[in-house]
Amino acid sequence: MATTTARILCVDDEPLVLKLMEAQLVPRGYEVFTAPNGATALRLVKEIRPHIVLLDIMMPVMSGIETLVEIRKIDPNVGVIMVTAVTDDEIARQAIELGAFDYVTKPINFDYLETALLVKYIMQIG
Repeated sequence: MATTTARILCVDDEPLVLKLMEAQLVPRGYEVFTAPNGATALRLVKEIRPHIVLLDIMMPVMSGIETLVEIRKIDPNVGVIMVTAVTDDEIARQAIELGAFDYVTKPINFDYLETALLVKYIMQIG
């Protein structure tokens, strides 16, 4: 269980994925917020100032890459971990170049994800 009170914003257009992330992260001690799209995510980044954003890449209207670019304008220090069902090395490279901290594929390995979350959170507060 996490010993932090890190605020995590989960962004995905699939409601079941958001529920799964919340169900996995809340018991580990994280404060979890959810957004069904990029526009809502940008509003929440401004309002709640999350420590970390878990950001789906493939979303309608505003993709995760487009959302990442806008998040960086709002808060260049927030940790962003890209989440996707599609393994695409080019998109992964682009996301990292644009400032994403990590890239995970669905189905999500929550043990790996928690390690990445803790590392990024400790880097931010340390």
